Amino acid sequence: MSKSKDSQQEQGFQFPCDYQVKAMGLDDGSFRDTVLEIVGNHCERIDENKVQCRGSANGKYLSVTVTIEATSREQLDALYDELTAHEKVLMRL
Repeated sequence: MSKSKDSQQEQGFQFPCDYQVKAMGLDDGSFRDTVLEIVGNHCERIDENKVQCRGSANGKYLSVTVTIEATSREQLDALYDELTAHEKVLMRL
């Protein structure tokens, strides 16, 4: 077995796989689009049917969950790095 396959199995992932990315930030009217743009930088396509948004009880914050087809650990690392670096993203899971 190759080293990359060993690493993937150790991390509990077998690529490609469905993977949920969640980001939270202020609901400024464009946060959803910001998250989708960042995710789109790392995925070939985004299925709109696999995008869920949920506002906070007071309407100040928005959670955006996108289910993607993850192709590698490197892809996920790069995606999370970009989400973390963006000023609008307060939290990502």
